[in-house]
Amino acid sequence: MARLARLAAPGLPHAVVQRGHNRQPVFLDEEDYRLYLIALREAVLPLRTALHAYVLLPGEVWMLLTPSQPDGLSRTMQAVGRRYAAAFNRRHARTGTLWDGRFRAGVVEPARLVTAMLAVETLPQRRGLVGQIDAWRWSSLAHHLGRRHDTLIHDAAPFWALGNTPFDREAAYARRLEEGLSGAEAEALESCALKGWAWGSAAFVAEVERTTERRAQPRPRGRPRKQAGEAPGQPSR
Repeated sequence: MARLARLAAPGLPHAVVQRGHNRQPVFLDEEDYRLYLIALREAVLPLRTALHAYVLLPGEVWMLLTPSQPDGLSRTMQAVGRRYAAAFNRRHARTGTLWDGRFRAGVVEPARLVTAMLAVETLPQRRGLVGQIDAWRWSSLAHHLGRRHDTLIHDAAPFWALGNTPFDREAAYARRLEEGLSGAEAEALESCALKGWAWGSAAFVAEVERTTERRAQPRPRGRPRKQAGEAPGQPSR
């Protein structure tokens, strides 16, 4: 079966993940993390790709990005991936591929963007890397809590809607963080990115399929339901 083309919809948020080849680490020290953020800045700004949230984990990167162009997501990820891989290989005297093939991405309904941001920024704790949610340095969480200003981050309309002032927005985000995510929400975000589907309402998914001309959610499993009036065993027409 032919592989589906990557789901890409300019103007909409995308959950993006890129992992190390054979699950190998892609960050070995603090300088690696800093170099990746530099490469990310050099990729998103020229292509006008908005970065809403990110987390850098030892063997993978998760981000929420809104591309402004049809090929903006691919060009952004290719640029940051190549730039960082070259720097990583130079620093650590190695050769060969760093990333595990293509990056993966799915589309997120703007109404669920804040939930998606929380899912990304709480990954270190859910993966057991830290005990406290805010203890991981290499994410955008501190920006959204008002503890530092991250010039990489473009705060989208759903985040601005949390309050009228920066303090109000940060306090509202902190409350959402304290409330926590449900297992279903965290799983939905990861499935969206890793499997390349759209995460949102039925109307949103239908609109993504209409505009991209691509299936945006998996087909239901099992045989199609019988139509009303069909006898048992009677084939559908």
